[in-house]
This record gives sequence, structure tokens and C-alpha cells, in this order.
Amino acid sequence: MNDALWYLARGTGVTSLVLLTVVVALGIANRAGRPAFGLPRFGVAQVHRDASLLAVGFVLVHVISLFFDVYAQLELFDLIVPFGATYRPMWTGLGTLAVDLLIALVGTSLLRHRLGLRAWRVTHWLAYACWPLAFAHALGSGSDAGAWWLRTVAGACLVAVVAAVTWRLSTSARATVLSGDTR
Repeated sequence: MNDALWYLARGTGVTSLVLLTVVVALGIANRAGRPAFGLPRFGVAQVHRDASLLAVGFVLVHVISLFFDVYAQLELFDLIVPFGATYRPMWTGLGTLAVDLLIALVGTSLLRHRLGLRAWRVTHWLAYACWPLAFAHALGSGSDAGAWWLRTVAGACLVAVVAAVTWRLSTSARATVLSGDTR
């Protein structure tokens, strides 16, 4: 049973990183204010929401499977408060911080209609902190941390986020130049 939990934790962890990468890239693309990836804005927004739900589900399974895994030896406290775990406390703590931010993102998204768009948008900027924390956690935690295939997946995730940021900045710069706005 323990091997099954460990494989489940590994698989859902990697899948979570890929899904979080998709979510961040789509969120960046949607803020550009024009169609992206061959989809209209509403399509990008819908895929962003759906991928977000999938990511949260996979992160939840990842955390629960590690909680019950005897090798990781995580306590309930370790799942909420960063840097207290006995297993690789630094890297596990980064993952815990990412989960804490993800909880804040989900909570504020569920309360978006009560918070107002401005407050929600300010809080939603936490996604830009959540992704690098999850990325660093993936590179430093677990038995696959140094494996070539994980480094390849992580590299592809990094390239995707950097490409989305670059595209977004070039779109903003081009729009600023075209509109004559030099602020």
C-alpha cells in the first residue's frame, strides 16, 4: 500500500505542476485582452477555470496521499504551516506555502462576487507567487528531484511560463506604442 501512495503522490505532484503551468500561462494570456492559442478570450477563460479546478483536485490528492504515506511522515500541522516537516523541510515548506496560496486563490475566487473585482484581482496576483513556489518544490522534493525526466518536464513548464510572460509583455508594449500611451 505504501508504494501505491508514493507513486500516487509522485504522479499527482508532477501532474499538478503541469496543470498549474497551464493555468498560469492561460491566465497571463487572458489578461492580454485578445485571443490566444487560437481561442477567443471567453474560451481561454473557460479552459483557465477548468484547468484550475483540475489542478486543485490533483494538488489535493497529492497532499492527501503524502499525508498517509509512511515515508513522508507528514503531520496535519505540516500540511498547513510551512517548514516544520521532518522530510526535506525547506522543499516541503515551499510546497506548503504554495498550497496555502492556492487555498487563498480558491477561497477568493469562490467569494469573488462578494469581494468585488478589484479586491479579487489584487488577491489573484498570488498566483504569480504560487507557481514559482510549486516549481521549486517540484525540483527539490521527492525521490525524482534529480531525475532527467522531471528536469525535462520542469524545464518545459518554465519555458511555457517564460514564453507566456514574454508574449504578454510584448503585447502590452506593442499596444502601448500603437495607442501612443507612453506612461
